[in-house]
Amino acid sequence: MRYIISGAAGFIGSHFCDRLLDEGHTVIGVDNLITGSLANLAHLRRNQRFELREQDICKPLQIDGQIDGVLHFASLASPKDYLDHPIETLEVGSAGTRNMLEIAREHKARFLLTSTSESYGDPAVHPQVETYWGNVNPVGLRSCYDESKRYAEALTMAYHRVHGVRTNIARIFNTYGPRMQLKDGRVVPAFLDQILRGEAITIFGDGSQTRSFCYVRDMVEGLYRLMQSDERYPVNLGNPHELTILQFAEEIRRLTGSNAPFVFHALPEDDPKKRQPDIGKARRLLGWEPKVELEEGLRETHRYFADVSAVLV
Repeated sequence: MRYIISGAAGFIGSHFCDRLLDEGHTVIGVDNLITGSLANLAHLRRNQRFELREQDICKPLQIDGQIDGVLHFASLASPKDYLDHPIETLEVGSAGTRNMLEIAREHKARFLLTSTSESYGDPAVHPQVETYWGNVNPVGLRSCYDESKRYAEALTMAYHRVHGVRTNIARIFNTYGPRMQLKDGRVVPAFLDQILRGEAITIFGDGSQTRSFCYVRDMVEGLYRLMQSDERYPVNLGNPHELTILQFAEEIRRLTGSNAPFVFHALPEDDPKKRQPDIGKARRLLGWEPKVELEEGLRETHRYFADVSAVLV
């Protein structure tokens, strides 16, 4: 089959390109490289079934020939990036989503939206289940990301209901692994970067806020299964193993053999206090759950960032 992927040079998007190509499909990647990296796709340069277009999906795309699937990964997903580019974040969730949905409609193709656990905001329900509508500050600093994804979900469902587009919506929880940006501000690269530089590890708040971390290989498997399913409503994809940020920092320090001290800073505005997916729906409908243990995933990620840091030095 022939697929188009927005955000193809990004972290999860580039791994999903690999998965589709490994399955024998043809992939057109689209990325304006605002946060994506050509390095994530360097290994595909000679692959004749892969094409990269450096283009902003917020502008209309002209795609010739048959398209079987449209996969919308493009987004400024890290707090550092979306706080630096709030308008672009809102645009890719609105105009960008509309343009990708139009391609799916015109080609009668499947459409997969990668949404986010941030749709739940700072949740009053724990763990988070898909039927929970969320607790989002619509005018806070993080609203550019949260509301762009909530709008993208609503637009996706509207295209399904009005135009009959075969849609899927994935609510992705914290995911980590090779090809993350070292400086994107998310907790895994932030902690590993500080350890590799011999700096203190920054903990926001008192470290009691919780997260759950899914390795990228598991996430790609869940997305691939969801893409092939007939489920139209959102599906949580993530690892239900919940840790406090302080516990997670201690685990990274143990695995890397670091004795870096902790430094504590004020908690950012609207930072969720709890984050843990209920993946019962994914287990039931997709037969999916994470397989990679945290220690294995962190070791692979640490090796990747160590290599990146060595090159930068």
